[in-house]
Amino acid sequence: MPHLPAPAPAAARLALPSTTAALVAVLTLVACGGGGVSASLPTPPAPPGPGASMGSLRVYLTDAPSCGYEKVFVTVSKVRVHASSTADESATGWVDLNLPTPRRLDLLALTNGALAELGQVALPAGRYQQLRLVLEPNSSANPLANAAQPVGGGGERALDTPSGTQSGLKINLNLDVAANQVADLAIDFDACKSIVKAGNSGKLLLKPVLSALPMLGDAGLRVVGYVNPAMVGATVSVQQGGLPVRATPPDASGRFVLYPVPAGSYELVITAPGRVAAVMTGVPVVTTAHTLVGSETVRINTPVSLLSADISGTVSLAGSTANTGGAVRALQSLTAGPTVEIGYATADAVSGQYLLGALPLGAPVQTAYSPTATSFSWAGQPLDAGKLRLEASATGVATAKTQGLLLTGHTVVNFSF
Repeated sequence: MPHLPAPAPAAARLALPSTTAALVAVLTLVACGGGGVSASLPTPPAPPGPGASMGSLRVYLTDAPSCGYEKVFVTVSKVRVHASSTADESATGWVDLNLPTPRRLDLLALTNGALAELGQVALPAGRYQQLRLVLEPNSSANPLANAAQPVGGGGERALDTPSGTQSGLKINLNLDVAANQVADLAIDFDACKSIVKAGNSGKLLLKPVLSALPMLGDAGLRVVGYVNPAMVGATVSVQQGGLPVRATPPDASGRFVLYPVPAGSYELVITAPGRVAAVMTGVPVVTTAHTLVGSETVRINTPVSLLSADISGTVSLAGSTANTGGAVRALQSLTAGPTVEIGYATADAVSGQYLLGALPLGAPVQTAYSPTATSFSWAGQPLDAGKLRLEASATGVATAKTQGLLLTGHTVVNFSF
């Protein structure tokens, strides 16, 4: 199990709010200068002035599962933070965490609770409301600084990066750094949602989807459990209101670790090819202890779905299918419980086409969390079999479009913005 390194002896831990809304600000990025939608934040304070008391910020990188890739590399050169959420890259008041040399990291090695420490920097105590992750561009000297290797071979392929990569990929956050304390922050770089195909050109575009997750140490904020190793290709996530907060594939033994997860109550959602969607409600996450879901001898094993079907279509924006930044989510609402996300697809940057593949037609199942479970008894939800809601988004459009359907076979659904 990966562990968060202990802070320097002279430093104390930063106490942060426990609500998810205060801890997580998610921004889907189209360039460093902005775009997308982020959580509403308080009016930023004035940047800390000369002579201010000092704290420290330590930054890590982690990832959620990837779709269809063996490896996804990004090369990080620095992390920047600012007290104002609206400061541009040339404003005064930036504090830079410079890596000694640009670091090339495989995001897909950073799942299942793994973290890569990027470094630590001293900075004036205060509230910081903007972070920028600065990547090295692909160049003639380093053409694969940012690259992906698709499943099935073919080697690494360069990722075309946003034009503003060197000034930083922007994330809005709400992080207090106290005097003489260390604030730990994980950047969740969601590789699955960040790679977009560009028609038949063979190009892959990097459209980063990032989250900022403050951490309170490794005593808690972690969900650990086990699935049947026969559930090949499974994904386990914790969700709230149908939005995944952390997700991971289990390792080869079936063990999964979701970390860091802000303190709160969650739905644990398990999906796997050829299996129905399974939802465990009321999974608690606390700061003081790991949340255990079963054990090596008490494993999640979800029912088989004999049938599945695809949903495909296009996303268009102002009459064009090119560069829509489109994405489509498949949501399933359980009659006896919550709404959860069971599928996600990005739209092709040229054709606008998306594909939600192999969605189960079998009835989803549900159970309540028990810290002392000796087995998992799943209650089928037959009224919800194949009953889905699609939710589509596009760059610069604040309101998503939705479409309900009863999936019985391959279905085509187009979205126009």
